[in-house]
Amino acid sequence: MTDLVRARRQKVAKYTLLANRIGYLFYAVAIATFVIGFAVSFNGLVSGVVIGSLVIGSILLAPAIVLGYGIKAAERDDRARGL
Repeated sequence: MTDLVRARRQKVAKYTLLANRIGYLFYAVAIATFVIGFAVSFNGLVSGVVIGSLVIGSILLAPAIVLGYGIKAAERDDRARGL
């Protein structure tokens, strides 16, 4: 028998992992763009890419990290209860 709560939790965990990876990718883009801009020429475009990447990365990472911790806690609680 399939537990619907666990199935939903796995689905949310999959999207949380994807959001984590994409969010950290945007952070990496921001850092790389900043370093390249600092070395070559820091202009408005570089600044916009850095700020935009940080904003998008933060929007993705904030809920993904919180949900990830919640999912891990729920799984740990289920194991402790023997479910």
